[in-house]
Amino acid sequence: MKIIIDAMGGDNGPIEVIKGTVDAVNEYGVNVILVGKEDIIGNELKKYDYPKDKVEILGASDIITNDDDPAIAIRRKKDSSMVVGCRALADGMGDGFISAGSTGALLASGIFIVKRIDGIDRAALSVVYPTKNGFSLLLDAGANVDCKPEYLYQFALMGSVYMEKVMGIKSPTIGLVNIGIEKGKGNTLSKETYDIIERSHLNFKGNIEARELPSGVVDVIVSDGFVGNVVLKLTEGMAISIFSILKEEFTKNFRTKLGAMLLRPELKNIKGRMDYREQGGAPLLGISKPIVKAHGSSDAFAIKNAINQLKKFIEKDVIKIIEENMHVLDNK
Repeated sequence: MKIIIDAMGGDNGPIEVIKGTVDAVNEYGVNVILVGKEDIIGNELKKYDYPKDKVEILGASDIITNDDDPAIAIRRKKDSSMVVGCRALADGMGDGFISAGSTGALLASGIFIVKRIDGIDRAALSVVYPTKNGFSLLLDAGANVDCKPEYLYQFALMGSVYMEKVMGIKSPTIGLVNIGIEKGKGNTLSKETYDIIERSHLNFKGNIEARELPSGVVDVIVSDGFVGNVVLKLTEGMAISIFSILKEEFTKNFRTKLGAMLLRPELKNIKGRMDYREQGGAPLLGISKPIVKAHGSSDAFAIKNAINQLKKFIEKDVIKIIEENMHVLDNK
């Protein structure tokens, strides 16, 4: 197995990306190709001990930033680390690709350079959504703001396969985000999607209201990219606000500071359960080869975990299973 990594992408590239990559090489034994400015990568690698035969450097002179228009950037910045990495993946130089760079550019690169899975209409950005029971997979989280019912069915299928094969959840449950749990609720898209998924072989639990999502009542959360992104950003904002309020309350006086000190291990556990770094990245499902989008602010720990997630993605042959299952619809 060989994993291609955009060394220059993200807020902390290349320093944290390279450190996380070396940690993954040493811990998981993966072979990697680091894509980016060769002199910078080479100098950074000198800081670490690792099996030299497991790390290659692929030169790329440019970088796509978050300020670049994604579609224009992948055409004009052909020697960027992201485009060169995706091209290497498409050409078979590696088995998967990971980047902490621009989400839009990575999605565009995946679609136009690596290409979609045959028969998949839209690729979906899938994020691990922390819940009371552990985590769910939310898709789409922002790649497709306008959807057809067929797209959402495909999201449900791809999410189910990923959760079963990569996350080890047998017969994952599926929920469709809606304004009510009753069948027949919502807009035309919701109603038509409900009918399609209900007829499928998937473990569909019906509609799910947004307030139920943090409880972890389903394993796969399905929505169009507009709703999914709103859900994700609202959840992130609420988590930040809650921790901010707790910090204010626990630092008010000596008594509350003492309480905080006594509860410190438990508070640390809660924070850890909400930490995106534990999973490391978001798979782009629907692309014909494995791609994982790491968080833009990923540190070395997050990069290492994202590489491990991509490793499982590859090992479990998720894409082949999606290809084999995408046309399955059992009439109930």
